[in-house]
This record gives sequence, C-alpha cells and structure tokens, in this order.
Amino acid sequence: MATYNEAERLLTPAEVAQLFRVHPKTVSRWVQSGKLSAVRTLGGHRRYRANEVYALLEETGIQTVEPLAP
Repeated sequence: MATYNEAERLLTPAEVAQLFRVHPKTVSRWVQSGKLSAVRTLGGHRRYRANEVYALLEETGIQTVEPLAP
C-alpha cells in the first residue's frame, strides 16, 4: 500500500485561489501563461500539485493566514 505524502497531494482551483487570495479563474490563467502546471482528473477537472503550489507561494513571498488541512 502506497503511503500518502504532501508531494502527491492535489489541490482544487478553489484551494489554490484561497492560498493566493485570488479568483479561481486567475489560477486557470496562470496555467495558460505557464506560471503553474495542472493535471486533469478522469472527469476533466484541473488539479494542482501541492508541492508546486507551495513552492510558488514561497517564491512570491505570500504569507498564508491558515494552512489547508490535509
């Protein structure tokens, strides 16, 4: 059985938007511009790798008020 770790965690557009304090549509624009990458679920929804999102947060220097629960 594989162990769950933070690097494998996927975030929804709403979760990413909450972390950056932007609209979820802005997160989609970031994917189009190459600032962030997304993976598609079997249902066609976009998800974002948590490790990439947190690295971008660190790079931009944005402080989160509340960390998201795992």
